[in-house]
Amino acid sequence: MTDVKIRNKPLFQAMVEGIQQEMERDPRVICMGEDVGKMGGVFQSTAGLHKKFPDRVLDTPISETAIMGAALGAAASGLRPVAELMFVDFMGVCFGQIMNEIGKATYMSGGAVRLPLVITASTGGGFSDAAQHSQTLHGLFAHVPGLKVVAPSNPYDAKGLMISAIRDDNPVVYLFHKAMLGLPVLGYVDVSIDDNVPAEPYTVPFGKARIVRDGTDVTIVGFSQTVQKAAIAADRLAAKGISAEVIDPRTLVPLDVEAIVASVQKTGRLLVVDEDYLNFGMTGEISALIGERLDEIKLKAPIRRLGVAGVSIPYSPALEKVVIPQVDHVIEAAQRLMISKVL
Repeated sequence: MTDVKIRNKPLFQAMVEGIQQEMERDPRVICMGEDVGKMGGVFQSTAGLHKKFPDRVLDTPISETAIMGAALGAAASGLRPVAELMFVDFMGVCFGQIMNEIGKATYMSGGAVRLPLVITASTGGGFSDAAQHSQTLHGLFAHVPGLKVVAPSNPYDAKGLMISAIRDDNPVVYLFHKAMLGLPVLGYVDVSIDDNVPAEPYTVPFGKARIVRDGTDVTIVGFSQTVQKAAIAADRLAAKGISAEVIDPRTLVPLDVEAIVASVQKTGRLLVVDEDYLNFGMTGEISALIGERLDEIKLKAPIRRLGVAGVSIPYSPALEKVVIPQVDHVIEAAQRLMISKVL
C-alpha cells in the first residue's frame, strides 16, 4: 500500500487541483468562461491552469449564452468541457440552454448524444453583493431532469467531486459557495476551511452522503455552507445537552435518501437547513421524502425547515444576516424541536 501525501488546502486550490489533474490525465478536458485564462477566474477557480494548458483554457466573450452554446457543442463533439458562469445568478441568462438542450439531449437522442459537461458557478451571500449576485439556487437545477447537481462543503470533497464530475458522461452543475473558497479577499467562515486533501487524484462518489457528526437527538441536514454552520451549531448544542447528527448530502442529484432516512429513524427529529429559497426547494423536498415514510419512521416532533424566504437577498449586511440562516438560527430551531411533540 502506497503512502498518501496529505496537505492542507483551501477549497479553491483543492478544486483547481482536481481540474488540473484531470487535464493532465485526459487531453479532452478543456476549460472555458469569462476571465478563466491568465486571470485564473474571478474566484481563482482556474488559477494557474492557463499557464500549464494555454490552448485548453479559453477566455470567452461576456455572454453566458455563448459559453453554454460552445460548451454544449464541445461536449457533443467529444471534448469534456468545464464551463464557468461566474455567479449562479447569471445562469438565468442561458437557462433555456441548460434546461431544454443540455439537460434533455441524451434523452431526446435515445442515448446517442452524451454531454460530459461540467457547469461551475459561485453561490451564496454574506458579502453585501445584493439581489443579483447573492443567490444559491441549487434547488432550481435539481428540479431539471438530466442534470446532476453538486454542492461541496469542504476542500476534500471539492477536489474529489470535481474529478467525479469531469469523468461523468452526463452534464453536472457544480456549485461552490464564495464564503468557503478560502480566498483572503473574501474572508473565511467560522470554522477552518482547510482540510486533509490528498495530493493524488481521487473521486468522491455522487449520491453518497457524509455523516459530519454523529448524534442521537436531532438530525440536521445542510448543503454547502450550511453544513459548516450546522456543525458549529452542533458543537454549541452539545454544550446544552443536545446531541445533533449533521448530514452533508454532497450532491443534490443524486440524493442519498437512505442516509437521511436512517438518521431520522434514529433521532426522530429532522431539521433541514439551506441557503436556497424555502419555496419549492430542497428543504421541502427532503421534508416530503421523510413525510412519505412515516410508516417506517416514528417522528418525535414535526419537521422544521430553515432557508431564505421568498424575497430578494438584501444589500444591507444587517438584513442579509436576517434573511440567510445563521448558526444562531440553527441552534434555536433545534432547541424548539426538542420541546415540540407530534400530536
